[in-house]
Amino acid sequence: MIGFVACECLIYDAQSLKEKRAVLQRIITRLKQKYNISVAEIDHQNVWQRTTLGIVAITASRAATEQELQRALALIDSFPELERTVTTFEWF
Repeated sequence: MIGFVACECLIYDAQSLKEKRAVLQRIITRLKQKYNISVAEIDHQNVWQRTTLGIVAITASRAATEQELQRALALIDSFPELERTVTTFEWF
């Protein structure tokens, strides 16, 4: 089962693209190290305080895929400098 999550996030303290990239790089690196997922910034690359992350997980069952994606979202929520707003799930 393939699960895809697009989550839009706000980074309030970023005053430049460089600061935004530093925050995102730390989050993306931690997600990739901790979970069996792929992560990338998929929208709003040239906006300071806004981003959309795409997260994909592939496992044998939908339950395992959903559990992995929920853990990844919980890790994103644990970062105080980032607020997750709109989150959409797709299944393939």
